[in-house]
Amino acid sequence: MSDIMIDLLLSAIWETLLMTLASGLISLLAGLPLGLALVATDKGGLAENRWINSGLGAIVNAFRSVPFIILLVALIPVTRLIVGTALGTWAAIVPLSIAATPYYARIAEVSLREVDRGLIDAVRAMGGNRWTVIREVLIPEALPGIIAGFTVTLVTLIGASAMAGAIGAGGLGDLAIRYGYQRFETGVMVAVVVVLVILVCGIQWIGDRVVAALSSRQTSS
Repeated sequence: MSDIMIDLLLSAIWETLLMTLASGLISLLAGLPLGLALVATDKGGLAENRWINSGLGAIVNAFRSVPFIILLVALIPVTRLIVGTALGTWAAIVPLSIAATPYYARIAEVSLREVDRGLIDAVRAMGGNRWTVIREVLIPEALPGIIAGFTVTLVTLIGASAMAGAIGAGGLGDLAIRYGYQRFETGVMVAVVVVLVILVCGIQWIGDRVVAALSSRQTSS
């Protein structure tokens, strides 16, 4: 690979990391409260409300049922409204975040449901309110699962960001399409695949280490 291609590859790596981490952070900040709301408003939850739970569940399922490439195109007007353009790295963060938030919300919901009901009942029996239960029981006990789910979400976002390159979002996907496919640069395509594998393995390794540390801390306490 030439020096120019190496520079393009490094720039594409940075754009992919920016898209992945920015949209991942947004999905965490929006998806975790959404997962908590789904658990809290469910039958027997802290704030049981069948109508709210059904409405939230329908919205989450609706977004999760749309393939990302279709959602990417459908959200172009929204992306233009928020960012001012439908092209580029920052524009891709909008649909990536919207797609990842309901996905992560369901993962967080599963982790939160696995918290021992006895701990929740004990805190409530001692006078703890809903926010106390959420802050002191639900999130701390479900934290390893929450982090594990966030790791899976980041890995999924790496693949989605590469797909976003098909419509000019930048990053490794865009590089692979413009140079590896359209210009028949096999070396570029191979390099992109290798980098994607390294990124996925690296994120998964870091996530696994964090989850293991949190799990061992919970066991020891």
